[in-house]
Amino acid sequence: MTEARKDGFADQRLCVVPGPAVEAAAQRAVTRRLVVTDAGYFPAARGHLRTRPRGGAEAILMLCISGGGWVDVAGERVSVRASTCVLIPAHTPHSYGSSAEHPWTIWWCHFRGTDLRDVAEALGSEHVAPISLRSLDRVTAQFDELIATLEQGQTPAHLLAATGIAWHLIAQIAVDRVLPETDTPVERAIRYLGQRIDSSVQVSELAALVNLSPSHLSALFRRTTGGGVTAFHISLKMARARSLLDTTTLTISEVAALVGYSDPLYFSRQFRRLHGLNPTNYRAQHKG
Repeated sequence: MTEARKDGFADQRLCVVPGPAVEAAAQRAVTRRLVVTDAGYFPAARGHLRTRPRGGAEAILMLCISGGGWVDVAGERVSVRASTCVLIPAHTPHSYGSSAEHPWTIWWCHFRGTDLRDVAEALGSEHVAPISLRSLDRVTAQFDELIATLEQGQTPAHLLAATGIAWHLIAQIAVDRVLPETDTPVERAIRYLGQRIDSSVQVSELAALVNLSPSHLSALFRRTTGGGVTAFHISLKMARARSLLDTTTLTISEVAALVGYSDPLYFSRQFRRLHGLNPTNYRAQHKG
């Protein structure tokens, strides 16, 4: 490994968990699946450079909040800009560095464990691609909480708490990776469907509203939601129906009408298909 700068950065934060504590955590429940080995915050990190020709035992997660830089993983280089994060898989040759003109400010952590493959899959590391974040403030706060926890100590309890925060952090980034950015065609289409739970919307009508072809919109919906436009709209309707069944004394016919079904029997069939029981039996279940 080569390091371009060794004297640190003004106002940086850096926590390194001792090796024996990491090894012990790897033998305990929960932390064996994911344990944070070190984490930090480097503001305006001019001259920051790391090169690991053989990779490392840990995966590395970096969040850039200002400035920029680059990451090279297995010979594939990408630019990193503000409001993006990138995952470098374990055991993969890599290097990364801060921009000379606009040095990055980054939060970062290293982690290892039996669930690294699941983390990589959730964050799409089969290709080196920075993830644009919708919830930058939330992810930044989670990094801050992670480092603050390790600054308090590296006891088994602290490492367990850090694991929980790391999973929350990973989950939030994974959500941001698949949810559409604000004011994109898919986000506008999703918002439109949410405002029309009590009516029907044709795919062609929705596509025209967001200036896409029906086939392109359908493909984007499958990538974002895991299903088509109609399936997503039905899921919104059924979520509203469940809420009405759980919190009101409305009849099944009234609930059906409020979620856009003029035929209560058809509504009941759709409800049963998705839930495995009809609305009446659903309402009768004890919940909580």
